[in-house]
Amino acid sequence: MDIRILIVEDEFIVANDLKLMLESAGYEVSGIAGSVEQAKEMMAKQKPQLVLLDIHLRGEETGIDLARHLSDEHIAFVYLSANSNQKILEAAKATQPYGFLVKPFREKDILVTLEIAWYLHEQNMLLKRNNEIALQNTLTDIVSQPTEWDEKFLKIAKTIQPSIPFDFVAIGMKNMEKENYHGLCFLRLNFDEYQIIGLKELMVMTGIPAKELPKYQDSAPEDSISAFYNAEDFVEICNINPAKKIVSKTFHLYANLVMYIPVSGKAGFTFSFYSRKADIYTKRHLALVKRLAGPLSKTIEGILSAGKNARVPELNLRPAEKIAAKKSVIKNVDGIIGNSHLLLTALDLITIVAPLETSVLILGESGTGKEKFSRSIHQQSARSKKQMVVVNCAALPVHLIESELFGHEKGAFTGAVDRRIGKFEQAAGGTIFLDEMGELPLESQAKLLRVLQEKEIERLGGRETIKVDVRIIVATNCNLEKEVAAGRFRLDLYYRLNVFPILLPPLRDRKEDIPLLVRFFLDKYVSLSGREDITVSNRAMEDLQRYNWPGNVRELEHLIERNVLLARGKCIERISLPNHQHELLANDQQPGHVKSIDDNERDHILAILSKCEGRISGKGGAAELLDVPSTTLNSKMKRLGITRRHFS
Repeated sequence: MDIRILIVEDEFIVANDLKLMLESAGYEVSGIAGSVEQAKEMMAKQKPQLVLLDIHLRGEETGIDLARHLSDEHIAFVYLSANSNQKILEAAKATQPYGFLVKPFREKDILVTLEIAWYLHEQNMLLKRNNEIALQNTLTDIVSQPTEWDEKFLKIAKTIQPSIPFDFVAIGMKNMEKENYHGLCFLRLNFDEYQIIGLKELMVMTGIPAKELPKYQDSAPEDSISAFYNAEDFVEICNINPAKKIVSKTFHLYANLVMYIPVSGKAGFTFSFYSRKADIYTKRHLALVKRLAGPLSKTIEGILSAGKNARVPELNLRPAEKIAAKKSVIKNVDGIIGNSHLLLTALDLITIVAPLETSVLILGESGTGKEKFSRSIHQQSARSKKQMVVVNCAALPVHLIESELFGHEKGAFTGAVDRRIGKFEQAAGGTIFLDEMGELPLESQAKLLRVLQEKEIERLGGRETIKVDVRIIVATNCNLEKEVAAGRFRLDLYYRLNVFPILLPPLRDRKEDIPLLVRFFLDKYVSLSGREDITVSNRAMEDLQRYNWPGNVRELEHLIERNVLLARGKCIERISLPNHQHELLANDQQPGHVKSIDDNERDHILAILSKCEGRISGKGGAAELLDVPSTTLNSKMKRLGITRRHFS
C-alpha cells in the first residue's frame, strides 16, 4: 500500500521491528523518531501520511501532545501503547486516534489496524471537504440574498452552528457607515431557536446604564484577527477586554472564537462565537473560519461596492423579532426534548451526518434516547420516504440472529418451511437500526462487516449474493473498546462503524433539561389519562434535579407517568424516588452530616478560585496560592468535578 508512515517510538528495537514488518507488507516507512521534537522535524521534511505514535516518549512532551498537532495538521495517527492507566487512556482517546495497538504487537493486528485507519482517514477527509464546500456555497448564497443584514446574520449563525458550535455570537461591524459601531447578538435558546439581542436588551440583561455602555465598547480592543481563547486564555482576554468580560459573566460563557472578515477600505466584520464549554475551540475551528472568511469577504465587498443591501442593522430590537419559547409549548426536534449544551451538540451532529450515506454509531447509556436519535437521522435523510427497520440485537435468540438479519431459504434448517426475507432486505432503500450492537455474536459480526464493505448479503441456505442498498445506524450502551480488548467484538468492525460516532449525554449531565422533560411528560400523560392539568411543586422538582438518574430519560418518563396516575390533586407535592436516593438526599441534609476529605478539598479549591476570579496559573493564580503546579490543580479539579461554572 502506497502510504508513507512515520514511526514515533523511543524503544529502538520495537521501532525497528515495526519498520521491517511494515516494509515487508509494502508500506513506505519515512523514518523513526524517538521524541516529539524529532518527530516534528522529520514531519516537516518528509510529510508522512500516517503516524504510528507511542504514548510515552522521552522529553517533556508526550505522544498525546504530538497527537494534538497531528490532528491540527489532518495527519492520521494510531497509538502504540503498553499498559497505561485509565486517565492516560482517556486523554489519548480525547485526541480521536484512528486506532490503538497494544504492545506486544501481532503482525496481523498491525496490518488490519493500518488498513482501517487509512480507510477512516480518507472517509473523514472526504466528509470534511464536502461539508466545507457545501458550507461555503450556502454562506455565499445567504450573503447574496436581497434581504436585510440582520436576517442574513441570523441565517449565517444557524448555518454555521454544526461546524462551529456556540451558545452566543456577537456580530460586529466597525465603521461601516457614519456611526462608529454597529452590532447584533444572538443567544441560542434551543436547537433552531435564537434570541436576537440588541442594545436595549443587552443593557437590561447586564444592568449597565446607557451612559456607561460606551466605556465598555470604546475601551475594548478591536478583534482585528481570527483567533480563539479557551479556559485560562479566555479569562486573560476578558481581563483586558471589558466587553468580552461582561458578555462572559452575563451569559456564563467560557470560550471564544473570533472570525474576522476583512472588507476593503473598511475595518471589516467580526463574528465572535462564545461557548459554555471551556475547551471547545481548536486549531481546526480556527483554520475553518479563516478559510470561510475569504469567500465571505469577497461577496460582502461586491455587495457594498454595488450599493445593494448595504443597510447595516441598528443596535435595537423590533418587538416582532423577539424569539422566545412559549411556556405552553415544549420545543423538540423529532421528539427529542432539551436545550442543554451537551444535547444541542449531539443534535448539531445529526444535521451534519443525516444528509450523508455514511454509517453512524450512537453511543450512550440505556434510556438516553438512542432510537429517537436514529429516527431523527433517518427522517432528515434522503431515505426518509422509505422505511426504517429497527432490530434489537439483544432480544434475538443466538440461533436466529442471522436468519432475522439476512433471511433464509426454504429448508435451510429444521423448521424453515418457507423462504424468509431478512431485515436488511426489508430495509432496502431505507435505513436499518441495529440497537444493542454490542450483543451481536462474533460470527454475525463478520457477516455484518461484509455488508458494510461490500453492500451485499447471503440468505442462510442460499447461494445467491444479494446486493443491498441500505444505510446502517448502530447503537450500544457497551464500551466497545473494552469489548474489543476482551475479544468479544471485532476490531475491524469497530473501526468500520466508528466513522461518525455520536455520544448521547446521560441525564445526570444535563439536569437543566429536567424541567422541560417533566413538563413534556406531564402534558403527555395528563392528556392520555383525561385529567386536568397537573403541576409539580418546587420541592419535588428540586428532588428530581438532585437525583442521578441511572435509567436516564426513560426512567424519568416512567416516574412521571406513575406519579400522574397516583396524583390526587392538581399538584404533585413529592415525587416517589428510589429508596436509596432518598437516603442520599436525607443524609446530605442532616445537621450532623460529616464532609469527606474530597468534599473539604473541593470547597477549599472553590474558595481559592473565587478569590482569584477563576485564574488558575500565572502570578496570583490559584495554583500559586495553593503552592501546587497548575497541571496538578487542573487534575484535582477534573477529579473533583469542578468546572468554571462553579466559580463564575
